Formats: sequence, C-alpha cells, structure tokens
Amino acid sequence: MFDYPLLHWVTFFSAAFLLTLSPGPDIAFILGQTIKGGRKAGFAAMFGIWGGTIGHIIMAVIGLSAVLSASATAFTVVKWIGVAYLIWLGFGAFRSKGGSFVSQTLPSGARAGHVLTRHVFWQGVLIALLNPKVAIFFLAFLPQFVVPDAGPAWAQLLLHGVLLICVSAVVEPPLVLIGERLTAGLRNNPDLGQWINRCLGALFIALAIRLTLQTR
Repeated sequence: MFDYPLLHWVTFFSAAFLLTLSPGPDIAFILGQTIKGGRKAGFAAMFGIWGGTIGHIIMAVIGLSAVLSASATAFTVVKWIGVAYLIWLGFGAFRSKGGSFVSQTLPSGARAGHVLTRHVFWQGVLIALLNPKVAIFFLAFLPQFVVPDAGPAWAQLLLHGVLLICVSAVVEPPLVLIGERLTAGLRNNPDLGQWINRCLGALFIALAIRLTLQTR
C-alpha cells in the first residue's frame, strides 16, 4: 500500500511547494492578519486556512466536491456566499476606529489575544471553505497522484491531501515570523492603526472582487 516510485514524490512535492508559495487569498489573509495582530494572529489565520483546507480535502475524498464541478448553480451559490462574507469583513475593517491594535475595544473581561486569535481562526476557516475554486482544485489536483494498485483511491487522496498541509506547515510559518518581525515596531503605533485597518479592509474587498471573477 502507498508504494510509489521516487519520480512520483518528486513531482508531487515540487507541485505542492510551488502551489503553496504562489500568491493567493490564503497567503494574503495570513500576512494581513500578521501585520495587524502579530504572530498570534498570523498563526491563527494560518491554522484557520488549514482547517478550511482539511474540509476541502474531506469533501474531495468523499466526492462532494464533484457537485461544485458539475453544478453551475451550486458553484454560483457558494461563490456569492464567499463574496458576501469577504465584503462583510472588509467593511468591518473600514469601520474600525483604528488606534493601537493592542488597545482595541474588547468585551468586558476578555483577553485581547484570546478574542483576536479565535475570531481570526474562524475567519480563515470560512474564507477557505467558501472558495469553490479550492474545492474544484483539490478534485482536479489530488486524483492526478492516485496510482493503480497503490491502495484504495480514497486513502491515496487523503494521504496526498494531508501531505499538502504538511508542505504548508513548512512554508507558511516562516512567513508569519518574518512578517511579525518586520511589523512589530509599527503595530502599537496609534497613528498607523487606522491606516493598517483600512489596508486590511481593502485586502478583503480585493479578495471578494477576485472571487466574483472566478468561473467554472
């Protein structure tokens, strides 16, 4: 089981690293949250994106992603839900009062890091899950590495999907650490807080526009 030639692994990991490094909504969201909230927010965004990715892997394994590929209506519904969510996040950032990110308004008795990371995590999950292109991508990408007689197809799909997450675990954490180091001195500057919130809002709106342009 899972008996693959060396060329198989070279091809898969080369493609996986290139796909992970390519600019996209996931990297943009992770870096945007790192700039706003530092290392904890960046890692929360990263884990959220991974959580949504795992959801797409599971859907690809059990075949539900095929529905998005075959049905124009299903694709359109999921796409516009994703667009609406990104726009909602964008306008929320635009409405922010700005100021220091450390002293942002929180519910009574709440800890800044806890509330921030929890919300960012679930934002990442939803951003990943509500992108139908990601579902179709996994349905198109993962089956290329299913080899006859190497094990059940579902098990091979699951294995390669998990390995994609492992590649992300190698590539993305350094991006968070670098981004946190570069912006640590700026994050608590009250004069820059509002400006960075506006940039984050613009990022969400740009991702929404990009999603509207996607077609099956």
